[in-house]
Amino acid sequence: MTGSITKAARRGRGLAVAVAAGLLLAGCATPQNPKDPFEPFNRTVFTFNDNVDRVALKPVATAYKDHVPGFMQTGVNNFFGNLNDLWSAANNFMQLKGQAGMNDLTRFGLNSTFGMLGLLDIASPAGLSKHNEDFGQTLGYWGMPSGPYLMLPILGPSTVRDTAALPADLWADPWSEANPTRLRNTGIGVRAVDQRATILDASNLLEEAALDRYEFIRDGYLQRRESKVYDDDRSKRRKPKSKYDADADDDDQDMAQQQPETPASAETPSK
Repeated sequence: MTGSITKAARRGRGLAVAVAAGLLLAGCATPQNPKDPFEPFNRTVFTFNDNVDRVALKPVATAYKDHVPGFMQTGVNNFFGNLNDLWSAANNFMQLKGQAGMNDLTRFGLNSTFGMLGLLDIASPAGLSKHNEDFGQTLGYWGMPSGPYLMLPILGPSTVRDTAALPADLWADPWSEANPTRLRNTGIGVRAVDQRATILDASNLLEEAALDRYEFIRDGYLQRRESKVYDDDRSKRRKPKSKYDADADDDDQDMAQQQPETPASAETPSK
């Protein structure tokens, strides 16, 4: 475990240096959006990520989706999702959501045994819903503001809060302990390709639409993260502690005034 902590710390430091250098260059630019004061830097990183995706990741993900049998893709997705249930349980407990935490632990136990190490998801049909909690959500639950939006190299959309939480998420990934190293690296690559394959249709539609993809992804990410922190329950939201969260509140209120109320989701929030 010490090796994992060291690796996570090195990744965190390297990422922090790269982001800090870019932010210094972007600091002199006039911000166009109060939630995105580093937009010039973020757009540059977005273009870099987009080029990497077009040249490397998307073609591989397309081949994976087209040629790998569906049951194998499902197995890969289930396997890594099962590993994530452990960290999700830990974050639910840190957020004092005991019922959701026990739900995630039970999911992991069932799928790891009767589900062939997680290749089969037998917990969901049994009524054990899946949660995807991470340390960034835990920090948000305890009142840490999201801070400005960031576009990270390779990793994609984030915020200052979620970036600060990355080392903990990397350290807690059970796959980081897999041996030998070749197996671990192969698994990391397969997981990345599988995750990219799951959003191919959505990304293709986005590319065809006549809109600013950067803004669409940014706004969608910020709204989604806010929703996940508060389990889709606006009444749980604390008073904003930073101007970025205050601006998000203003935008949400404007949208609520412009749009009719939507029916409550059938899914029961975690407790």
